[in-house]
This record gives sequence, C-alpha cells and structure tokens, in this order.
Amino acid sequence: MSAEATNPGNPGAAGRKRGRRRLELRGLRRIGRAALLGPAPRDGLPHAMEHVAKVHRGHHPDADLDILARAYLLAESSHRGQLRKSGEPYITHPLAVTLILAELGAETTTLTASLLHDTVEDTEVTLDQVRELFGAEVCYLVDGVTKLEKVDYGAAAEPETFRKMLVATGNDVRVMSIKLADRLHNMRTLGVMRPEKQARIAKVTRDVLIPLAERLGVQALKAELEDLVFAILHPEEYATTRALVMEYTARPDPLTALARRVRTVLDEAGIDAEVLVRPRHFVSVHRVRLARRELTGADLGRLLVLVAEDADCYAVLGELHTCFTPVVSEFKDFIAAPKFNLYQSLHTAVTGPSGEIAETLIRTHQMHRVAEAGVIALGNPYAPTDGADAPEGERADPTRPGWLSRLLEWQRTTPDPDTFWTSLRDDLAQDREITVFCADAPSDGSPPVGGGAIGLPAGASCVDAAYERHGEVAHCCIGARVNGRLATLSTVLHDGDSLQLLMAPDSAAGPSPEWLDHARTPAARLAIARWLAGPQEPGARPASAGEGPVTEPPADRRAAGHDRCGADPVAPASVLVVADLPGAAVRLAGCCTPVPPDTVTGFAVRGGTVTVHRALCPAVARMAATGRQPVGVRWRGAGQGGHGCRVTLLAEAFSRPHLLADLTEAIASQGAAVVSAAVEPPHEQRVRHTYTLHLPNAAGLPSLMRAMRQVPGVFDVLRAGRARQAAALRP
Repeated sequence: MSAEATNPGNPGAAGRKRGRRRLELRGLRRIGRAALLGPAPRDGLPHAMEHVAKVHRGHHPDADLDILARAYLLAESSHRGQLRKSGEPYITHPLAVTLILAELGAETTTLTASLLHDTVEDTEVTLDQVRELFGAEVCYLVDGVTKLEKVDYGAAAEPETFRKMLVATGNDVRVMSIKLADRLHNMRTLGVMRPEKQARIAKVTRDVLIPLAERLGVQALKAELEDLVFAILHPEEYATTRALVMEYTARPDPLTALARRVRTVLDEAGIDAEVLVRPRHFVSVHRVRLARRELTGADLGRLLVLVAEDADCYAVLGELHTCFTPVVSEFKDFIAAPKFNLYQSLHTAVTGPSGEIAETLIRTHQMHRVAEAGVIALGNPYAPTDGADAPEGERADPTRPGWLSRLLEWQRTTPDPDTFWTSLRDDLAQDREITVFCADAPSDGSPPVGGGAIGLPAGASCVDAAYERHGEVAHCCIGARVNGRLATLSTVLHDGDSLQLLMAPDSAAGPSPEWLDHARTPAARLAIARWLAGPQEPGARPASAGEGPVTEPPADRRAAGHDRCGADPVAPASVLVVADLPGAAVRLAGCCTPVPPDTVTGFAVRGGTVTVHRALCPAVARMAATGRQPVGVRWRGAGQGGHGCRVTLLAEAFSRPHLLADLTEAIASQGAAVVSAAVEPPHEQRVRHTYTLHLPNAAGLPSLMRAMRQVPGVFDVLRAGRARQAAALRP
C-alpha cells in the first residue's frame, strides 16, 4: 500500500481543467484539513468523514454511516503518528481511497474495508480484531489487499502478493476494486519518489493494474491511471499531447455546436435525452493522433447521449443516421453483445455540417454508471435480491469473467513466482475476449457430444481452446472442426465460432514444439512446455501438427493395432522393427514415417518407448546435437517389407481442376488407403497435397510414388522428411 507524498505537479491536473470527470480534489483537500483536526465527532460523525458521507449518501441514501464512523476511528487511532513522505498524516491516504470508491458508488462494506485496508499491514491491528469488530466480509476484503512481507518472501513478495489478490478477487471482485483505488491515489502522489522508483511503479501499473481495471470495467480509474503512467514513462509524448490539447482548447469547439444540433433533433423527435461532450483523456488523444497523424477539434472528444431505456438507444441511433451522414464502418452494438467487462453502449460516428466527424456513444444512465465504475457500480454483487437466499457455499460472479477463471486455473499450476509474474503480464496484455461454442467430436465417428461456451482471449487458436476445455488431456488432440470444416490446431478462432476437437484414442500422443507458436493463453503454453520438458524426442509431433487440415479419425479406429499418433490400424511397429533395448515398446515416428527398407535409427523417449526415425530425418540431427544417444534398430527380415505400414507423401503440382480426384484415383490403383489428406491454398499457381497413406506392403512405395508423379500437373512427390528439407532450402 505504502502511499506516497502528494505531488504538486500532478500531470493529471491539466486533464481535469479540460472538464473531464475527475474524482474531486477539493474533497481530498477537505479530508486532509479535517484529518489534522483529529477524530472529534460532530453529530456522531468525525469531521474528516463528512465529505465521504455526503458523497456516499448521494449514491446510497439509506446507507448506515455508523460502521464507517467506527472504521475511521480505528484507522485514525491505529495510524496516528504515521506520516506520508509529504508530511501529511497517514490517515489522509485511506480517506482518499475511500472517497475515490465513494465517488464511483461503492457500497458501505467496500468503503469500510477501504478505510481499514492498511491497518493490518502497517499497524498493530490484526485480522482477528477486524473480524470481531466489523465481520467476516470486511475482514476478507482487508486480508485480500494486504501485502505479503518481503522479509518472508524476498524478491517474490510482489508477484506472490498479486497472486494472493487474484485468488481473493476470484471469490470477491471488491478486493481488486480497493486495490485499484489504492494504486490511483498512490500514483497521484508519486512525485516525491526517486525517478527510478516512479518508473518501476508506473510499469507495474501499466502492465497489471490498468489491464485489471479494464477487465473489471472501471473506466474512470483506468483512464486516469493511463494518463499518470503516460506522464511518467513517456514525458516527451505526454508534453506534446498536452500542448496540442491546450492549443485546441483556445479554439471554438466543433463538438459543442454539433451537440446542440443533436439535442434539437432528438427534442423534435420526442426523445428525452441528455447530450454531452465527453473530452478524451490524454492517452486516448495520443492514440488518435498516432492513428490519424493529424488532429481536428472533433478528435479531442466524443458525443455522449444518455437516455432512460434500452429501446431509446436504438431510437436515438435511427434519428442520428437519418438526420446526419453516418460513418458505417464506425458502428458497433455493445448493447446486444456486451463486452466481457459488462460494458454496454452503441458506438457510431456522424458527419457534421462542416465535415467534421464526431464519434458518438449512446447508452442509458445505468449503462453509463457501469461503463464508468464497472463492478463497483453493482454495489454488493453478492447480496441476495428480492428476498431470495444466496446459493449456499457459492457466489455468483457478476462479471462473468472467463479471463479470471483462466488466471485462477493456471496460477494453481505455476508455483514459480517468476513464471507466474511473466505469464500474468502476458495474459493481461490480451485485452479482448471471444466466446467459442465447443462440442467434443469422438474418435469413433459418432456425433459430437457435450458442449458449452468457453471464453478465450482474442487471437486464441484451437490449441488454446483444447487446453481450456480439456486441460492436459489436450495433449492427445489431433485436429478440429471449426464451423463444420476441418481445420488445423493452429487455426485462429473468432467470436461465435463453433468448435469440435478431435482427440486421438491413444493417450501416449503429445504436443509438438510448434504448438507453442500457436498458443496464446498461459495455461496452454505452460502445459505444453511441461510436456516438452520431459524425456520425449525434440521434433516429435502428433499427426495433427502437419500443415493443412486433417481428416477425422475413421470409425474403425476402435480396432486394435493403431499407432500412437492415431493412424489407421496397421501392423504394430514391434512386428516391423527390432530395437537393441530389451523389453522396450517401439513406434514409428510421425514426423518422417519410415518404411522398409529405409535406413533407420531410434531414440528412447517418455515411458521407455523407442521411436524409430529415418536416418535423414531432421529430428535425428537435432537430437544428436543435444547429446542424445541413439538406440540401434533394424527392420525384421533383413529389411523386407512384408507388413502393412503408414507413410506420409507430399505431392507438389500446378493447380488445376480435378487434381485431387486424379491423385486419389492413382493412390487407390496402387492398393493404398488414405488415412488423412490436406490441401494447402494455391500459391503462385502451385499447390501442395499432403497424404498419410496405409500401404499393405512397404515394397509397393516406389511404384506408388511413380504413379502419383504420372498424374498430369504433378511435378514432384516426396516423402515427408525430404519435403521439409527441400522447403527449407527454397528462397
């Protein structure tokens, strides 16, 4: 918590002069003066609490102020004699944090905990005393925001403190509300700190606290935190942006004139609406300047239209698009499809009479309160409503935060503080969420089962969805159907996609290193990294890791004899290959699919299995470079291919109609069965087909490749390993 001294040169002051909604500084100064007068009550309320009480009653007229008065008296007496670095009484900090939350409409329990949020950390007050005096709920909130001691945790104190707060937030989102208000006041008063410490605190605020404010929907805190961080970490850009804002402030505001015209249009339509000009904060202005290179007066703010009912929002939209020229590409409906942080609003842009483009937000008054204060505007989100009893042992999550569930899940499996801290920042950097509707596609060909919506960060792939739905069982995923079409695991998902994950029947399958390139969520990346850190061979890859879509596993795969990558039933590898490691199971590598009479070598992998590679496979060179010792292997019968086998071939051809049908016919004429097939999109009139085939006899491979090369348009047919080497040599 460690609140710092007041900064007279607070960079947010200019923004407040521009008329942006800011938490009242006059109230904070009044608190400071009242704190110097001591706790003497007047009409049962301490002097310092008068302004907080007035603001709180504005949002909650029936609030019980007695508990707030008692919390203040305990906090004031506990912190008495402690000073901030500015020389102010320390009690001014918890009072300021409480005022910030009161302005946003927080309920009484949250304000009580905010008054006491530093007592357990910085004074002799204990959690047991807080519980006895104020109840278990206040005690939980205070405990949630109390830092862990550096003497106990050393360098891990900060990440472990945030881990503790996240876990507490998972049960009560008000914990993070108090933390955000606490950080805002500390950022406002950071000026007396050394520049390097200012930068360190600002970076943590940027990387962790601001994304959390966004995800909890507390835009009022997020906007001011962004400006304060902007001023510390980018002083030159901040100064330039501030100068531009000041320059335009002296000019006539085109948005003011347009707001009057919009107000007239809505009055004539009989729509009761409040039309305001909402100035942008400095960071928003800076982003607009970078995007548009040149600013106009209309770029410094947006129109805000507030109405009573949801239906009125659409009525306003219709009038605006009728009476003004809309910019169609700027329309977004976050009422029908709210953001993951509860945000609801209609976004549009209209062109004014002078050609200026005004971005416009349309929302109800309730939507506006939630847009500004997020979860804080919900009051006590866990209190029973309409006389109904709250579910015993369970609290409904008012924010529906799939992101929070993901954080809580992977933090449990990430004991290392550094890994947790890095993963937390990476996850919070993904500031948009999508919803995917997922059902499992069984490997036996039966219809999809199960189902349900899962939340993922924007840009997530099928790999992320697999680990979100199945945890480490997703190691066995071999492919997917996205919106009914076969797709690779690297496919990026979009909001509203339907997804069926195809799972290998053999639990020995595992992810390839390429999966890390497609995984965005920490849960997926950590699970894959843990598996790859085991004693499996580098470059091993399940059947699904190849390029292009895969076919679904056939229904007869339930029969015995399928290999570890989920191929069609073939003769077991132990029938084909002998390994110089007694008792070891043997499998043929999926990356190069060796067949007799290829020269082969083996490597021991997870579980004592020996994986057999072609001697020229790139994976062999990688493993030899890491010092892995090969295991001697040889084909049974002196290399005679008398058993069925699987092989992957790549046919490179000029794109033409019916090519796929002709190649499939050539394959069938040689007695081979198609296990899976993939076709890459044409590039410069060339196309690549990838086939995994089951041959009844490995001796037939040369004639099969000759038959495929004779198909018109095909200029080469290669084994999988050689194809990768050839591709690597191409410019």
